[in-house]
This record gives sequence, C-alpha cells and structure tokens, in this order.
Amino acid sequence: MPDGQRMPDRRRAVKAPRYSGPRASTRVRDAVDSFSGRSPARFATLIFLFLIALFTFLFTLPISSSSGKGTGFADSLFTAVSVICVTGLSTVDMATHWSFFGEVLIYVGVQIGALGVLTVASLLGLVISRRLGLRSRLLAAGEADPSRNVSGGRAAVRLGDVGGLLATVAVSALVIEFVLAVLIFPRMLVAGVPPVQAALESFYYSAMAFTNTGFTPNAEGLTPFATDYYFLGILMLGVFLGSIGFPVIYAFSTAIRTRGRQRWSLHVKLTVVTSLILLGGGALVYFGLEFSNPGTFGPLAFGDKLFQSLFLSTMTRSGGFATIDIDHLNGSSMLVTDMLMFIGGGSASTAGGIKVTTIAVLFLAAVAEARGNDPIQAFRRRIPVDILRLAVSVVLWGATTVAVATIIILQITGASLDDVLFDVISAFGTSGLSTGLTARLPDAGIYIMAGVMFMGRIGTVTFAAALASRQSRQLYLNPEERPIVG
Repeated sequence: MPDGQRMPDRRRAVKAPRYSGPRASTRVRDAVDSFSGRSPARFATLIFLFLIALFTFLFTLPISSSSGKGTGFADSLFTAVSVICVTGLSTVDMATHWSFFGEVLIYVGVQIGALGVLTVASLLGLVISRRLGLRSRLLAAGEADPSRNVSGGRAAVRLGDVGGLLATVAVSALVIEFVLAVLIFPRMLVAGVPPVQAALESFYYSAMAFTNTGFTPNAEGLTPFATDYYFLGILMLGVFLGSIGFPVIYAFSTAIRTRGRQRWSLHVKLTVVTSLILLGGGALVYFGLEFSNPGTFGPLAFGDKLFQSLFLSTMTRSGGFATIDIDHLNGSSMLVTDMLMFIGGGSASTAGGIKVTTIAVLFLAAVAEARGNDPIQAFRRRIPVDILRLAVSVVLWGATTVAVATIIILQITGASLDDVLFDVISAFGTSGLSTGLTARLPDAGIYIMAGVMFMGRIGTVTFAAALASRQSRQLYLNPEERPIVG
C-alpha cells in the first residue's frame, strides 16, 4: 500500500436506531396509572360497570341457560349486577335456570365482586403496571380505609401495609372458602349426594357464604338443612368472616404472627364490638318478636328458637340465606330486619350497607353530645370531626337512595310498603333476603332494583366522588352563624 494512503475501514457501518417514542404497552400503562391516580373512585366505578356489562352479555348467551335459549336482557342484567355486587337477589330460579356454564359464571362473578371494587381496580392496575406503585397503593388503601381521603389522622390501614392487605385479601378468601368447603363436604356425602356433585356444591356453598351472596345450588334452598345445625353453623361462620372486613382479618392474622404484640387499631375494635352487639342484640330481638309466630319460630323448641334467631340475625348482615319464609315474619320483625340490613357489615368486606363503623361513629357522636363533650372518643382515641361528616353523608345518601327507589317501585307495582321497603333495603345492603317481590317485578322495577344494588355495593360516597370532576380547595371562609337545630 502506498505511503500516505489510508487503509479502508472494512467494518460495517451501524445505523443508529430511530427513536419512535415509548412503546404502545408503556403508553397504556402510563395512561391507566395516571387516570387511576387522579380519580381512583371513577376508575373503580368504570371497571365495575365494565364487569357488569361483560357478565350481562355472557348471561344472555344460550350456553348460559339450562334450556339452551337466550335469557332476556332485564333478567341477565339483574343477575349480573346481583352476582358482581354479591347481593343474592334474583328474578329467575338460580338453581334451575342456569346451565353448568352459567353456574361457573356465577361462581367466578361472586369471587370478583367479593374482592371489592377498589381492590379489584388495584389488582388490575398492578397487573398492567407490573408493580405496586404509590398510586396503586393509594387506590387499594381507599377500599380498605375510605376515610383516608378526608382525614389526615392515623388511618385504619397504613400505606405501607397495603401490599400485605392485598395479599391477605386473596389468601384469606381462598383459604377460608377451602376450609369451609372441606367442612361442608362430609355433610353432603351423608345427605346422599354423589361425591363429585358433593364437592361442587360444597365449594359453591362456601363461596356463597364467605362472599355473603346467599345463592343455593339446589331448588329447595336450605329447606333440606333447616334443622341441620352443623351445616347452618358453617354457613354462619362463613358469613361472619366475610362480613367482618378484610382489614379486621388482616389484623387478626398479624396478631397471630406477632403472638399478640400487634396493637389493634380503632377501626378493628369498633368493627368487632359493634358487630357482636348487633349480632347478639338482633338474635334476642328476633327471639322475643317471633317466639309465638306460627309461621316462623312458634312451633320450634326453646333451643331451636334461640339458634334460628341467631341464624336470622347473622343472615341480615348481608348473608342472604334463610330457613324460613321471610314474608311470614311479623311486621315488627321485618322492620328490625330493615334496620340490620341497612347497617350491613364491616368496611372493605363482602357485606353491603352503610357499615357498622358508620353507625358506631354516629352513636359515639350522640353520646358525646349528650354528655356535653366536644371531642368524639372511643377506646381512648379521638375521632376527627371530618369522619363524623363522612358518616352523616353515607347515611343521608343511603337513606335517600332507599327512599327514592321505594317510592318509584311502589308507584310501578302497587305492592305493599312493607314488601317494597324490605326488598329495596335488601338490595341496597346487598343482603339477598326477599319477600318474593323481586321475582315478580316488571322490567322497569328490575332496572330500578339493579341500580339500587349497584349503589349499595359501589358505595354512595365513592359514587359521588366518581361523578365529581375534580376536588376544589376553598380559599376563603364565610362568616360563621349558628342555625336553630331541633
């Protein structure tokens, strides 16, 4: 090679890649993460509506019904809402109308609904973003502790515990339902049910108990087991564990792991104490009111009356199972049932209603006002005033929902006030008990009841927050003036 001539570069030139922006999957994850962080309530509501629409479509398919024919839109929509909202009300015979595929849809639907609206949204957000970031943690914390959005004090569930809480939700649901199914399975065999069918019905009953749905796989309902206290006791245990709330179950599991060294939060104490008071008090009230009723507990022995009273009190918490004809209850007992169903179970549970902590806060506020105390206190802890405002809002909007729906259905059907009010409150509290009115409703009434179930499960405060375009801060305060109250 001549001097001064440069040796040619034989290396292949590498073309620099052109930057085309973030990948489509990344953009979707970022968009979902951003939207869920700005409005967790609205994000959860949209997911809930999507699930209802999906299951409505699936229930309309001919493969879902035992007759091989498509189910009408009104009945399919109502069933989808009842399943996703874990209510237990129905407009068709749930044991005979649906095929095996339809029963599988029901089983899967109640499992999804039992996890809770915001918890499902959190898990879906976690799957999309592949991480449990701050927004996802806040989203899950909102289901476990709705007061986090309005209170700056100590929360019932700390943000750092949300990952453990989500794991507890999934694990506890699987473990509790499996244990309940194992306990029910021998009873099914004793009743002469074939082993395969006995296993399927055991898991079905366990799921319907823990999720507080109340559907039964057989057309006779609980009639064959009306005096089987072993079987009924297992159902009561499942309903109680489902209605107590996942934060309480998480506290129990933490206390077991730490051998009692973990202090219970105020939320756990209020939930447990109030639940036991309502459970025992309701049983005593039913025992007294139905003692001589020939249509319910009248013909039973003394001990049987006590057990059946406790069973009915447990089921009003959102369980939905019944060993008696609800329409045979005395009017006084139906009113008591209305009150218990409206209260419902614990926060972040499979139960509906305004929740036991809400009624506990209102009661504590009334006691504090009667004693002339300014702060609201319980278990040597002070409850912020904004929690009281939230409790009042929940009760007010819940009562408004029930009142408006009752008036409309009364006008549509012309049925008695007792029956309409009972079924409407059962829908709002996702209890599932019925006087038989729901199965006789026309399509217009079915749509109204579906809306009530949706409001009862999604939560009136969450629904109101989802409709709000944004939160605004008030930069000034008007002069204070006291109106006359009472």
